[in-house]
Amino acid sequence: MQTGFRSATKELIFYTDGDAQYDPGELAALWHHMTPSADLVNGYKISRSDPWHRIVIGRLYHHVVSILFGLKVRDVDCDFRLMRRSIFERIDLTQTSGVLCLEMMKKIQDAGFQIVEVPVHHYHRAFGRSQFFNFRRVLKTGVDVLRLWHRLVILGQHRTARRAAGVHTTEVADPTIRRT
Repeated sequence: MQTGFRSATKELIFYTDGDAQYDPGELAALWHHMTPSADLVNGYKISRSDPWHRIVIGRLYHHVVSILFGLKVRDVDCDFRLMRRSIFERIDLTQTSGVLCLEMMKKIQDAGFQIVEVPVHHYHRAFGRSQFFNFRRVLKTGVDVLRLWHRLVILGQHRTARRAAGVHTTEVADPTIRRT
């Protein structure tokens, strides 16, 4: 994903998972909300169509990372997003694991980009199988979350790096705009 974001040449970037859990036809809803003042249109699942254990773990994960990272988005891991390429001229992604979306959303929010949230449908996985739910991967994700929290929240490395590079942003009182 990092390479794709950095290599993009058009003004807008859209991405979603390839397992048919989202309907690409709903891109029109994101497009409709991509106004000149919006930098990112972030989908959030209307209702998660997963087995009960994934729903519980997903909700727990979302609540924990929202508190730890101060995130204001409804669904940090909804991989149905339309964003301006210019975002990646100001933020740098370093993660290569499942916490990449968490890193991206924290840095986008902290940089003061305007986020619009739009409800999208979520479907049962049509292709492939989740590779995440085994003890080793869950443990690794937990460790990755804590390391990322230390770097971004405790040390504020992404903010320090922007200031050192001479990048200044105007913080907004509420960087999340919710429209439905």
